[in-house]
Amino acid sequence: MSEDAKTIVENGGDAPPKTAKQIAKEAAKQAKLDKLKQKLEKQQNAPKKEKEEKKEKKKESKGPAFYDVNTPDGDKKDTLIPLPDAYSPKYVEAAWYSWWEKQTFFKPEYGRKSIDEPNPKGKFVIVIPPPNVTGSLHLGHALTNAIQDSIVRWHRMKGETTLWNPGCDHAGIATQVVVEKKLWREEKKTRHDIGRENFIKKVWQWKEEKGVRIYHQLKKMGSSYDWDRAAFTMDPKLCRAVTEAFVRLHEDGTIYRSNRLVNWSCTLKSAISDIEVIQ
Repeated sequence: MSEDAKTIVENGGDAPPKTAKQIAKEAAKQAKLDKLKQKLEKQQNAPKKEKEEKKEKKKESKGPAFYDVNTPDGDKKDTLIPLPDAYSPKYVEAAWYSWWEKQTFFKPEYGRKSIDEPNPKGKFVIVIPPPNVTGSLHLGHALTNAIQDSIVRWHRMKGETTLWNPGCDHAGIATQVVVEKKLWREEKKTRHDIGRENFIKKVWQWKEEKGVRIYHQLKKMGSSYDWDRAAFTMDPKLCRAVTEAFVRLHEDGTIYRSNRLVNWSCTLKSAISDIEVIQ
């Protein structure tokens, strides 16, 4: 009979017999458990100082690095200091934007006396699709903004007179609805309760708050706008331009005044476009 076939009966024959192979397997398993137990006991009995040092090392390795060099606004960033061990966006992006603005890199006049000076390489001018002041920017804005910025910078690198004009849009009824909801949530009042004049003040207050936030977000993305030309769609000069455009289109016969069925909102007490109608 082979060695593996031999059996050993324990507990007076009450337990099922085990082969030599099974016994060897159990012995190996027990040895592993004993080794693990010794390791855990060693860790528990280790000096507290060693444990604290390990924890401190772990803490030091966590968290992004920050650019803490005192660089005056508009001055060039110090690039001679040692870089952090790991890449940190906040460290890399710090201090650059204000220097770019001070150098007037984003102005169409950059490299020439005026914007009207002839440039044999041509001109490239685009306007931002103005984001609504209904709230803060989201990831979709970041995506489209990055694409536009790449195109603008490419034309600027080619030596063209380049302008990317920033701004934001009043969003009309959409902004009114947002402010009305905020008014009801905070004060349990409607626009009728506070009156037209006070409600308009609240809308402008909202616009200032969100407009500043939007511009800050665009700058944080490194967008190469000429901020001295920033515009709001309800600025007086833009309102005059809209009026002039409608007058010219009417005089040309492109648009006309007539009677027609429109979408009327009983809640807003205003005509609304097809896209704003919930079917």
